[in-house]
Amino acid sequence: MKSAPGPENKAHQPRKASQPNEPARPAAGLDAMLCFAIYGAAHAFNRSYKPLLDPLGLTYPQFLVMMALWDEDGQPVKGIGEKLGLDSGTLSPLLKRLEQSGLVARQRDREDERQVRITLTDKGRELQRDAEGVMTAIGHAVGCSLDEAMSLRNELVALKERLSSADE
Repeated sequence: MKSAPGPENKAHQPRKASQPNEPARPAAGLDAMLCFAIYGAAHAFNRSYKPLLDPLGLTYPQFLVMMALWDEDGQPVKGIGEKLGLDSGTLSPLLKRLEQSGLVARQRDREDERQVRITLTDKGRELQRDAEGVMTAIGHAVGCSLDEAMSLRNELVALKERLSSADE
């Protein structure tokens, strides 16, 4: 005796093939979202950095600040914030902790008292040598060639720029 297809038998029914002129439906849900993939990758990066930065006494955002200062010492707070995409509410406590750790000094700009400049201390400059292995270790964790990593980075920067210009 054949039973009529009902909800309980739906899982066993074959799917209908899509019609030739029917547009393909994009996948739905979190796993189909580009932003969720980027979000997950960012979290994976943070987890990868943590065991490398813990011995240095740095969090990932603090490491980014130090990288910016190792590139160019003596930057104004505003410049660091713009470079890293951090607002002053996030950046100020970060800088305060770096100062308490003896890695940076905050000083009013002599030419413009409204600006605060961040400079590396001797201890902050010495930390750069200790941090040299971090980028190499992350490069190995990423598991692709330098060319592939740079291509992916360039695509993500271009994506960020397109999204930023869409906000304006």
